[in-house]
Amino acid sequence: MAYLKASDISIDFPLYHTENRSLKKALLGQVSSRFGVDKKSRPVVQALRDVSFSLKTGDRLGLVGSNGSGKTTLLRTLSGIYQPTAGTLSMEGKLISLLDPQQGMNMELTGYENIRLRSYYLGLSKSESQMFEEDVVGFTELNEFLDIPVRNYSSGMIVRLAFGMATAFSPEILLMDEWILAGDAAFMAKAKKRVEGMVQHADILVLASHSPSILAEWTNRLIWLDGGRIVADGPAMEVFESYLPSQDFQQLLKTRP
Repeated sequence: MAYLKASDISIDFPLYHTENRSLKKALLGQVSSRFGVDKKSRPVVQALRDVSFSLKTGDRLGLVGSNGSGKTTLLRTLSGIYQPTAGTLSMEGKLISLLDPQQGMNMELTGYENIRLRSYYLGLSKSESQMFEEDVVGFTELNEFLDIPVRNYSSGMIVRLAFGMATAFSPEILLMDEWILAGDAAFMAKAKKRVEGMVQHADILVLASHSPSILAEWTNRLIWLDGGRIVADGPAMEVFESYLPSQDFQQLLKTRP
């Protein structure tokens, strides 16, 4: 059974080229809540502070907050890109992260070559690789564009290929940033159906987005981040009621089935 648990996670990013004392003083004085010093008295940005939560099979978690609140940093920490400065992270289950549409892609290779490269990376057998390729080709509907280098793709086409490859096999833990929302309406409908199908098979979803409607449809729990800290954690609509302006929340309610 898949699970993911974060316990008092904190992330510090060192500020380089800030050895001047007056600059240090200015930084620490202006935004004391986000800037600090490490054990060696070096200036750091406190990107996350004491973040704790746990997820189990079937959970669909959304992350909300303004730009710079820590959503993407948290996703990157959960995916293993960043190592916590403090706290612990534990999980069980196959994890796939959709944090960057070009993640794991060679822009000089064609679409087909990238699909085959991904199948090699996944360690698929010949028959599994064939099924993987057929699935991605059918889902992306990129057709003849799969024969040309990815560097010539539009941003929407890159999203299609990246999403298709990352979701061809159902992971137990799926991490997604809001770049997925760059797709066109037809693609979004397919992506939504694909993700919901994955989650229905007892997988964990963690999605960061500024879109209340997408989060209200795709998630059942929200964490509201502000200044790298958790402000609220609970059922999606309850957190939205506190997070959104009143008129925006009422509008969201009208769109609910």
